[in-house]
Amino acid sequence: MSTKALLDGGPDDLAGKVVPVTPPGQELKIPHRGGYEHYKVTTRHEDTEQGSATVYRWWERTEVAE
Repeated sequence: MSTKALLDGGPDDLAGKVVPVTPPGQELKIPHRGGYEHYKVTTRHEDTEQGSATVYRWWERTEVAE
């Protein structure tokens, strides 16, 4: 099952993007600029150009060790 996530907060180039989530869960981890942006699922849903999406709120960033 796949669903869509609307990213709320975080880096300007990710905020407002709609991304696929397979399977839906409590956290979304997106590789971004040498680290990961972490988003947590909310109870909110919004209509987007790509259909209804669950809103995932930015939570934290972690760096990848080199």
